Amino acid sequence: MKPTLASVAFLLVFAMAPLLQASNTEASATESLYQKHCASCHGSDRLGVTGPALLPENLSRLSREDAQSVIRNGRDATQMSGYGDVLSDGEITRLVDFIYTEPEDDLEWSKQAITASHRVPNPVDTLDPFPIYVADLMNLFLVVEKGDHHVTLLDGDRMEPITRFPTRFALHGGPKYGPQGRFVYFGSRDGWITKYDLYNLKVVAEIRAGINMRNIAVSADGEHVLAANYLPHTMALFDAEDLSLMEVIPAARPDENQSAKTSWHSLEYQDAVPKAMESSRVSAVYTAPPRNSFIAALKDIPEAWEIRVVDGEAKVRRMETETHLDDFFFDQDYQHLIGAARDGKNGHVIDLDTGDTIATLPLPGMPHLGSGITWDYKGRRVMATPHFRTGAVSIIDMENWEVLKTLETAGPGFFMRSHENSRYAWVDVFFGPNNDKVHVIDKQTLAIEKTLQPEPGKTSAHVEFDRYGEKLLLSIWDDDGAVIVYDADTLEELKRIPMKKPSGKYNVWNKIQYEEGTSH
Repeated sequence: MKPTLASVAFLLVFAMAPLLQASNTEASATESLYQKHCASCHGSDRLGVTGPALLPENLSRLSREDAQSVIRNGRDATQMSGYGDVLSDGEITRLVDFIYTEPEDDLEWSKQAITASHRVPNPVDTLDPFPIYVADLMNLFLVVEKGDHHVTLLDGDRMEPITRFPTRFALHGGPKYGPQGRFVYFGSRDGWITKYDLYNLKVVAEIRAGINMRNIAVSADGEHVLAANYLPHTMALFDAEDLSLMEVIPAARPDENQSAKTSWHSLEYQDAVPKAMESSRVSAVYTAPPRNSFIAALKDIPEAWEIRVVDGEAKVRRMETETHLDDFFFDQDYQHLIGAARDGKNGHVIDLDTGDTIATLPLPGMPHLGSGITWDYKGRRVMATPHFRTGAVSIIDMENWEVLKTLETAGPGFFMRSHENSRYAWVDVFFGPNNDKVHVIDKQTLAIEKTLQPEPGKTSAHVEFDRYGEKLLLSIWDDDGAVIVYDADTLEELKRIPMKKPSGKYNVWNKIQYEEGTSH
């Protein structure tokens, strides 16, 4: 008798039942391991508590091998102790597989959750209005050390550390200063915003804006902080004084059939974005000082938004874009936004007054526009950007929006920096076999003047100038790394300051003055 399709299906299910049962039992055992050893710090739902969130998006820069090492051996200068003498190699592997798996349930971070996370250990009115040390307060640097999640405050005149303090796990998007330079705001990948007083060297306030956050921006008047989230699909607006929540803005189209419009309107909801609304991750948000607004780009909806706070309420003006923007740059007067998609081959120039795309730039190497800089070249304003995938720097005429020159480099780059008072622009070769090199470009000849190799075999990255453009800092991006101080004119190395995988350096004056040679 020939077996029927139904009988074959029944036999397959019957045969697989023990395997499915074993799989479910193993999954349950792994969940129990997590709840026993991890949940108290990282949350029973993996959203984080005192420790960071353990979700695939939040762990994107940590390899599975490194995650196994952290579980087995712990992490220096944190509360994470090693479990190598408690868990077997197999159990550690299963835990890593578990935290790199998307949760089955939808993750939400409500207004109530944001508010519940808020703390103000040192209110501003209880702090001394004068610094507790002597230094040029406009020539301070903050150096983010990713190796052990600390920040060093550096005196930019003496090039000596003033203090070093711990931060939240995996800072991202760069610290943002208030307009006077006293207060600085840090954002972490798992959503924490920390306000820190550079005069008293104390944390003022903290709050968690989301589960996975891209970056934050501080308004030009220093009154508001806006956070851009990947998860949930929101932006969150805070009072900069104490980081109290003002409003949650859904990154969503109010009506899926409604095109973007140029009029200002409100977007708000009570608990979560309605399921019927098309929502998006937020690529990034930046301050546009001359416009008294924020500019945000959406990753999953082809729109850029301008956001203004009017009488304590966020008003949004939506602009359609020709692609989904991951990264963007502004001209000096914030008339134009230059944006690009991570997988795109073009840059798009948007007039922020009209919302129209006025030019398309051929930038096939996936530009890192967030690291773009500008300068005067033969009486014209140009911008330059490195590329993630191509060994090139694109130099663009900002009057006719044409590529003036494509400068060949030793490999794909990540960061580019200069200063108004310097004749040079510096660009690293962050990706590829030549990542221990850095190019120094003459801004008037548009040619590479010199190629440096500060530490053979170790990545050189991210330059930042002092307030005068006379000295600069360069990172040796390694756990056994350093910040190297250079003379900006002679290119001579002046000193090395040992640090734990230093990444970004942020000079107070350059940032609050929106200096043309640094990121904004």
